[in-house]
Amino acid sequence: MGENQEMNQERPDQRPQTENEAHGVPPDAPPLSGRAAVLFIAVLLLVAVVVAVAGIVPRVRARSKLKDQTDALAAPDVIVQAPVQGKIGQEIILPANVYAYSDATLYARTDGYLSKWYFDIGAHVRQGQLLAIIATPEVDKQLLQARADLSTAEATAGLASTNSTRYQGLLTQNAVSKQDTDTFVSQAASTSSAVKSAQANVQRLEQLQSFEKIYAPFNGVITARGVDVGQLINAGSGTEMFRISSLNVLRVYVNVPQVYSQAAVPGTTAQLTLTEFPGQTFNGKLVRNARAIDPASRTLLVEIDVENRDGKLMPGAYAQVHMAVHSAVVPMIIPVSALIFRSDGLQVGTVVKGPNGDQAKLVPVVLGEDDGSTVEVNNGLNTDSRVIQNPPDSLIDGEPVHVVESGKTEQHPSNGSSS
Repeated sequence: MGENQEMNQERPDQRPQTENEAHGVPPDAPPLSGRAAVLFIAVLLLVAVVVAVAGIVPRVRARSKLKDQTDALAAPDVIVQAPVQGKIGQEIILPANVYAYSDATLYARTDGYLSKWYFDIGAHVRQGQLLAIIATPEVDKQLLQARADLSTAEATAGLASTNSTRYQGLLTQNAVSKQDTDTFVSQAASTSSAVKSAQANVQRLEQLQSFEKIYAPFNGVITARGVDVGQLINAGSGTEMFRISSLNVLRVYVNVPQVYSQAAVPGTTAQLTLTEFPGQTFNGKLVRNARAIDPASRTLLVEIDVENRDGKLMPGAYAQVHMAVHSAVVPMIIPVSALIFRSDGLQVGTVVKGPNGDQAKLVPVVLGEDDGSTVEVNNGLNTDSRVIQNPPDSLIDGEPVHVVESGKTEQHPSNGSSS
């Protein structure tokens, strides 16, 4: 019975909880209403959310900052410079070869021995002046024989013509036969042809005899002499007797690059400089061009005539021609190191503003003149472009970049000319 009484006694930890105790309110507090309990639960949830947010937000911010730092460190550092605007009108310097206005090599047209020459190298001669004499005894004897044959043919032709005339007159009187008359008429015609053949042979030999004397074909200077007295001369053997050049006006031939071909028009003035005449220039004028681009060198051959009355310039010399050319395109000058050579073609890396800062932009370009250290860009850039100097090989279009330095491209002193 005592055990039953103990079992019937309530244990403190097993007694039913009051409404206050169920909501975490002290037992001695007044009981909570239903609305107050809901509000209290909401406050607890809000506190829990605030505590959770306070712990999560710093982590998100730290992660975002770490990502930004990683992206910033991954962006390559680049140096940018603005291109320099070139000149529309510029002077180009091109290598040139100097030639005589007229140049002729004199060869023999008859066989013989050189009996005398009158002018040596460096001598000034006039057109038609005697330069040398070739002794041709064989041609002289052949000419005498041909003249004798001509006399014989003329005598025979004269007799045949007389007989033909006589027989034609007798034929009208029926004193001779028609057959005999036709025979003499035919003989007269054949002997007349023989006379013409003999005359042609005489004229041929006279021409050969006239080749014994070598005359100057034009006013000029003897620049070479390849024979001497007593030397055997064979016609057509290729033995150069004399070479004569006209030096009052010189022809200067220049190969102009295709990019400047439209500016190389007749009437364009040019200046000639040579190393043996420091500080001196010789004026010339472009007189003609080939009107065709050489497919091997992609150049246009032009001729410039230069006055040389004083004889300072000599044919065969090397010179440099200075020509002023004008282009419709304003070139942009950048360092050669800024060029990118890839399978997509020639490109230049630039920096532009993107949604997340500076980013790379690869621009295809068309080049103009290249002097080795700088290059002209005829299409693709402007004065506001920010060109990347020495771009990395891994640079791609749209990639974020970090600009560490910017400035202006220094124009090379020799830019604006080519040689």
